[in-house]
Amino acid sequence: MPDLSLEQACTGVVAGIDEAGRGPWAGPVVAAAVILPADMPDALMTGLDDSKKLSAARREMLLEELYRCADIGIGAASVAEIERDNILAATYAAMRRAVGGLGAAPDIALIDGNRLPPDLPCAGRTVVKGDSLSISIAAASIVAKVTRDRIMAALAARYPAFGWERNAGYGTRQHRDGLAAAGITAHHRRTYAPIAKMLSLAESGTPDIA
Repeated sequence: MPDLSLEQACTGVVAGIDEAGRGPWAGPVVAAAVILPADMPDALMTGLDDSKKLSAARREMLLEELYRCADIGIGAASVAEIERDNILAATYAAMRRAVGGLGAAPDIALIDGNRLPPDLPCAGRTVVKGDSLSISIAAASIVAKVTRDRIMAALAARYPAFGWERNAGYGTRQHRDGLAAAGITAHHRRTYAPIAKMLSLAESGTPDIA
């Protein structure tokens, strides 16, 4: 379980940063920055964990608790930015926007992963598997995941063929079948290999037999 060891080793105000949505074929990438309160409720101390290890209902409950007591910033980068700049650069932009959305400027950010986003408005430290080690990063992973899932569920109401309310834009069977039946939307990442292949085959008039 993540704890406060990494936060306590830092000086000043600490924010945890994580993202959701680097791998999907559709939708934005979303990042969250979270500064936890000094007097954190027991429900958060014992409940926060890597969002991937928690049920959807548990994530929703923890998100409500976080919004009651934590300083939260959210940033996103659009499909257009992902296509123009690549997913890594778009993720960095979303992280910078998340830090900028905080109510108070942190002194240092703990960032999930092994690459430090350039031009962060504060010092930064990368933490591999940080959402399993740092409670601040775990909180950010929940905020980013739930926020992005809600975005994709809202898009699913407009584009029901793809099952985005269940797969969040990842390349599931239903998503692939939806592409075959309904085609590519403005929310698909056209630089991603499966979508780029469909576009190439459509332009060449070659049927997709893969």
